[in-house]
Parts: sequence; C-alpha cells; structure tokens
Amino acid sequence: MTTSADIRSGAHGAHGAPGVRRQRVSLVCGAAAMAGFLFGYDSAVVNGAITAIQRHFHAGTAAIGLTVSAALLGAAAGAWTGGALADRLGRLRVMQIAAVLFVISAVGSLFPFALWDLALWRVLGGIAIGIASVIAPTYITEIAPPARRGRYGSFQQLAIVLGICCSQLVDYALTCAAGGDTTGGLGGLPAWRWMLGICAVPALAYLVLTLRIPESPRWLAARGRVAEAAAVLARLEGGEQAVDRIEDIRASLRRSAATRPRLRDLCGGCFGLLPVVWLGIGLSVLSQFVGINVIVYYASVLWQSTGISQSDSLLISLSTSVTNIVGTLIAVALVDRVGRKPLIVAGSVGMTVSLAAVAWAFSGGSGSGGHLALPALQGQVALVAAHAFVLCFAFSWGAVLWVLLGELFPNRLRALALAVAVLFQWLANWAVTVSFPLMAQWNLTASYIVYAAFAALSVPFAVRFLKETRGRRLEELEESVGESGEPWRAPRQRPGNS
Repeated sequence: MTTSADIRSGAHGAHGAPGVRRQRVSLVCGAAAMAGFLFGYDSAVVNGAITAIQRHFHAGTAAIGLTVSAALLGAAAGAWTGGALADRLGRLRVMQIAAVLFVISAVGSLFPFALWDLALWRVLGGIAIGIASVIAPTYITEIAPPARRGRYGSFQQLAIVLGICCSQLVDYALTCAAGGDTTGGLGGLPAWRWMLGICAVPALAYLVLTLRIPESPRWLAARGRVAEAAAVLARLEGGEQAVDRIEDIRASLRRSAATRPRLRDLCGGCFGLLPVVWLGIGLSVLSQFVGINVIVYYASVLWQSTGISQSDSLLISLSTSVTNIVGTLIAVALVDRVGRKPLIVAGSVGMTVSLAAVAWAFSGGSGSGGHLALPALQGQVALVAAHAFVLCFAFSWGAVLWVLLGELFPNRLRALALAVAVLFQWLANWAVTVSFPLMAQWNLTASYIVYAAFAALSVPFAVRFLKETRGRRLEELEESVGESGEPWRAPRQRPGNS
C-alpha cells in the first residue's frame, strides 16, 4: 500500500522555477497536441485532391462523397476503441499506435490503384484520427494545471487548425509546382498523390515526440504507481502542489472503487445514459451539424463551382484556415479569463448570423451543382460571411468544445465517456460530409439554411445546459457531478479553495 511518505518521496527533488515548469507543461501538452495536427492535416488534405481523384478514377458525385467521408467512418471506429485502449494500455502507448497507423495510411494513400483501395487507406487513417481525437484531450486535461487547463486544452484545436492550414499550404504549393493542376506530374507521380502521402512526415515526428513525454499521472495513480505519478506532477507543477494533487486523485479513485471502467458504468439516468454523457454527445453533434467541415473538405470545390480557378480556390481555402487559426488563438487567450460558456454562446450567435448571410448570398446565384454563377455583391458577401463563420466557430465550439469534453466527465470514466461523445461527433461529421455533395446539387441555399438552423439551436442548448468549469479542479468537478451524472450540482467547498 502506498503511503503519504511514498508520495512525498516521489515528489521530492522537484526543481525549476515556476516559469520553467510552465514551459515544461507547454512543451508536453504541445507534443500531445501533435495528434491534433495530424488529425487536421489528414482530414483536410483531401480538399485539394478531390477534383483530381474524381478525374483519375472517373468517379461520380456519390462515389467521391463516400471516399472523402471514408476516413470519418474509420474515425468513429477509432474513437470508439481509443478510450478503452487508453485505459488498458496507457495514454502514451495509444498515441504511439495512432502515429504508426498514420504512417501506414499515408504510404498506402500515395499508391492507390483503385477508388475502393484509396477509401480503405483513408479508413485506416481515420481510425488513427479517431484515436488521436480521444487521447489528446484526455491526456492534456489530466496533465495540465487547473488554472491553465483551458489554455492547454485549446492546444488540441490550435494543432488541428494548424494541421488544416499546413495541408492547404502543401496542396497549394504542390498544385503550383505541377503547373496549376493537381493531376500534373511531380517526381513521376501526380501532385494529388503527394498531397496524401506527405502526412507520413509529421506522423513520424509525432511518434518520436511520444517517446519523450511522461505518462498521465492519473493513469499511473489508477494503476497503483503513485510515486511515479507524484514525480511527474512534481516536475511539472512543483513538489507541494504535486502532493496535494495526488491526494485528490487518490480520493477520487477511492470514491470510484478504482475499478477498470466499463461501458455499463456510463449507463443510467435519462434514456439509458448518464446526463453528463448525453451533454457530451449533444455538444459533439451540434459542433458538426453547423456544417464546419463543409468548409474544411469541400471549400475548394465549392469556390471552383462559382467560376474561381483551381489554384485561386485553394488560396481562398488557405485564407479560411488562417482565419481559423486567428479564432483559435483568441480562444486560447480568453478561455481561462472569460470562461467556456460565454465563448460558446457568443460563437453560436455569430455562426447563426454568418450562415444566414451565406445562404442569402447563394440564393442569388444562377445555375446549379458544379456550375453556379454569383453576382458580384453576393460573391463578396459569401466570401466574407464564410470567413466570419469560421472565425466564430474557431473561438467557440472549435476550441472550447475540446476543453469541455476533457472536463465534463469523472476521472475514472473520462477516456471511455469521451470516446462515446467523440464517436457521435465523427458519425455526425460523416453524415454532414457524405450528404453535402448531394444537398449542394439539390439546393445550396437550403443546405446553408439547415446549418444556420442548427447554429441557432446551439444558442439555447448552451444557455440551458452548460455550466462554467473555469478554474475548477477536475476532482472538484467530479464531486459536483457525483454518481447521478448530473452536470453539475453545487460544488462542495473545501478549505483553501477559491
């Protein structure tokens, strides 16, 4: 049995000024968030290759939609298994598995011989994306100090949007190098193949980084390796804080009987699941039904349909990615100052207005499907409103969602419950992605009206169900959720807590 003396012994010898320790935490969380970079890169890189893939394999609209969305089905499977694997094998080991899968998928996507073959490699990459989307917020939430947990949790989304931006830079550079056409040759292969294959490089970098960061202290404590957990926290936060945090973690584990979490532990309450699990699912689904991934996956094709050239459409897609980064940096700066709920509500209102403006702009176009002509005013409104939508999403649901998903769930159930919420997020993502090409051919304006309606719905949802989590320790949040899973009851005050 581990005693307090053992804990203090593990925490003994912590060194470094507070600034140095903060730098260590930033580097560790940044390394873990590299999973988000791969998530963003692999998800968005196909944006620039869609037209070339369709030409090369002579694919129809439905077939190309299924191929693009194949990664999302894999991501749903990866999210479903990622939580259980993380609880069984540890957070770091699962990160390494995801990195290897990213490498294999990238190499396979470089040499597809048929459309179905490419879809299978994208499914494998999707499994890696799904695992990464669960493990990164879980790990960062468990290792970050409470006062800065929102900022570090936002690293996940920042890494995602940087990955998206980097993929679009690569797409644009390769297209220009190939003479302005993604089917043009580079080194004996068409440019679109290189777009998909280059993901192996950051995947290998991610694998190396996972060999240099510590295991989650909460996972170590749950496995009885309390002295190791204290040593990790001491190095990142300081010795005395480590002792206090470990005591809180041990108390949390005692309350939950320290048993390995199982799916049935999420059951109970409303419609078979704990209310806090339903809240995570609702947040995840709404974040996708506003249509953000239409911009990520189909922006290039969408702008080409309005008469913009292929290379210029890629440049516009790049500008939306830069806007995404700016919005995410706003969230990083404000999430621990303003709080989670105000950012979510403000973003929902902004998304509703901007999506309504996009719908109005496309209503003035003539033609349909891939041949849409917009008057000058409507074209300008569509561009500005699309960028405004991305900005509003980025500083709210884009970044803050990952922070909330990391904070919502009790310690013992975090990885498993987060996996369930992210599973629904990927299923919703798949539904939006696979349906958009057909919806756009039917009525592009109506498509954006649907997305605007879900953005409007997210306002009362956030106002009614979200509670503020800023600055509260995970163990305190767990106590306020309690066995009922109701998010959240009034917190129990503890001496010395503010």
